[in-house]
Amino acid sequence: MNAQPGGEGSPPNAGGSGSGSGLEARIEEAKKRLQAAASSATEAERRLEAEIRALEADLERARAEADRELKAQQLAHEEELQGVREAKEQAIAAAEERLNEIEAQTEAAEERVAAAEERAARAEREVEDERVRARESAASWLRGQLESLRREG
Repeated sequence: MNAQPGGEGSPPNAGGSGSGSGLEARIEEAKKRLQAAASSATEAERRLEAEIRALEADLERARAEADRELKAQQLAHEEELQGVREAKEQAIAAAEERLNEIEAQTEAAEERVAAAEERAARAEREVEDERVRARESAASWLRGQLESLRREG
């Protein structure tokens, strides 16, 4: 091996003071680059953490907004359902009222029919009674005529 002091393959600081300061400068430069890389990494980590916090906050706001919208929709549906129920109850009440009116009218009509049937039956009895009187009257007149003819004859 052709090792020269401070050259390639020689141990560090094996040569003179000139090569040691070059190595120290390289070490210092590497430390600075390492420190700059660490600072960059730390800054990137802080930015990522801030971005994650912002995204989490956005997600929480979106969840809260979705919850508010869901509650608003539920309330609107409940109000609409209540309105439909009230309309249905009103329609049922109106139908029941109309049914009661129809039943009352039917009952009144049935009473009028019964009264008319009773009047008709009474009229038929009166007509029959009148026929009986007329027959009796005719029979009596005929008897009177016969009596009159017998006396004359």
